[in-house]
Amino acid sequence: MTALGFLYPGHSAEDEYPRIEQLLGSDIRLDVVHTDIGEDAHRVDALLEMGSTERLAAGVEQLRMAGAESVVWACTSGSFVYGWEGAHEQVRALARTAGMPASSTSFAFVHALQELGVRRVAVGATYPEDVAGLFAEFLRAGGSEVTSVRGAGIITAAEVGTWGEAEVFLLARDADRPDADALLLPDTALHTAAHIPTLEKELGKPVLTANQVTVWEALRLADRRVNAPALGSLFTREPIVQVRPPG
Repeated sequence: MTALGFLYPGHSAEDEYPRIEQLLGSDIRLDVVHTDIGEDAHRVDALLEMGSTERLAAGVEQLRMAGAESVVWACTSGSFVYGWEGAHEQVRALARTAGMPASSTSFAFVHALQELGVRRVAVGATYPEDVAGLFAEFLRAGGSEVTSVRGAGIITAAEVGTWGEAEVFLLARDADRPDADALLLPDTALHTAAHIPTLEKELGKPVLTANQVTVWEALRLADRRVNAPALGSLFTREPIVQVRPPG
């Protein structure tokens, strides 16, 4: 059994994790601990507070007791808002507190793009334009070429969590560009896990979504690779480690 830990802010799309767990197979467990979201606002000052070391540390002990092998801060805006260096310090502090490998959803996007060998990306964000622009800056710092950014202007994660299939597909279509080799949907409050293969088929390219890459990153940190086509092209790479060797 591989146990993976996630610190998820508040309550919006946490039901993505049991759905993804079911698709991954019986020997992987996804443990989600909810952190205090503070003020629910896609606004820089509120996001900095939401991703503070103290708020993340509060949920770590529960994951450690559950036997998690890695932990990911399952929040994109609450990590990239710190900038490239600040986000590195955020996960270093989390790793020290947790005593296990740690990352965040923002770095998960960067590492997933590297895994796919993709550089040119389009972004479809639920955030206001200024916050969406900070995500684009983060991706550029990680080596990506961002061809376009579409911000939907939504302030709260609670509202994003109410979006259904129609809104997700509309955002994806609006954000996609012919010169982009992948489309990114960066909000962990957005329900996307059920739609990724259909989105990829319609757009003809990889689609990376926040909770999808978050789980992939936790698996990567735990040295697990799982083939799960229902989670999109990111999960169809040749598995490096399918079964752990004895000992």
